[in-house]
Amino acid sequence: MDIPFSENGVIIPENIMKRETDIEAVAIALAKMTEDEILWEKESAFHSISICENPVGRFMKYGISFQAGRINSPLYKGNIPYLNYFLSAYLLNPNVKNLLVIGFGTGILVKQFEKLFSKLKRIDAVDIEENILSIASRFFDFTESDKFHFHLQDALVYLRDNKQKYDLIIADVAGNEGVDERFFDDEFFKNIKKSLAKDGIFAFNSCANIDFDDSENTFFGFTVNQYKKYFKNFAVFNGKTSDRLYYKIFFDIDTRAVDITNAIFIASDKNLDENTFKTPDVKALEKIQTIGVDLRDYLNDLHKIYQ
Repeated sequence: MDIPFSENGVIIPENIMKRETDIEAVAIALAKMTEDEILWEKESAFHSISICENPVGRFMKYGISFQAGRINSPLYKGNIPYLNYFLSAYLLNPNVKNLLVIGFGTGILVKQFEKLFSKLKRIDAVDIEENILSIASRFFDFTESDKFHFHLQDALVYLRDNKQKYDLIIADVAGNEGVDERFFDDEFFKNIKKSLAKDGIFAFNSCANIDFDDSENTFFGFTVNQYKKYFKNFAVFNGKTSDRLYYKIFFDIDTRAVDITNAIFIASDKNLDENTFKTPDVKALEKIQTIGVDLRDYLNDLHKIYQ
């Protein structure tokens, strides 16, 4: 399959941009990064990994990209903000029993799901990075529960061989430069569908221009068409809230430095009602607040439900 904006098998976000980069904002961001204290770093087979600490908190980075971590600022406390969009899956099914997480990160999201889903029986986490579990344990206080099962494996191989059915699959798989194009091809989607239970939910972190142009000649449009081929309907969230927090907290600027943002896809064959996100169940929101996340602003970032 010919996947647009791919370079050497990787979707590079910078190749998707249309607008000129805000040079002044980028300079501020780069200057702020010099405040990082490197606690640990390693060149692995797949990533340039570093664990850093700065006035904002403690984080894991691949290259210069913040992957996950713990923010502790007066403005916000918690995980990297874009990861909070994944929690909206709770509004669609609070009774998830089997969960697959592709791209383990620091384990913070896994622990949040363990607290959130009261009927959860099993969490499978798949990651290709051999250092990832020890990083989570050593630097982010991750502890393994009886429900948790870690698989050191290429996620696409895991999905191909998988026989388990999952109520919810979360995928966040960015590397040093971008996202492996294999996570956008037909084989990936076929194996995701094979691995989902009836009316199961698939949540994926992609990227888009801030205009979210879904015409055929754009990467976002290509991604939308792929989801249309395999899912009855899906919601897309833009990254307005997470970007606002990210740029303000990390760099003390009030604007995006680059013309690229997260595009979170929440897909299912279960009917999706806009009111589920626009006027969510109050008790469900209160339950999510017990893990330290106020989801209301993130839900307002609903771009569109495609049906």
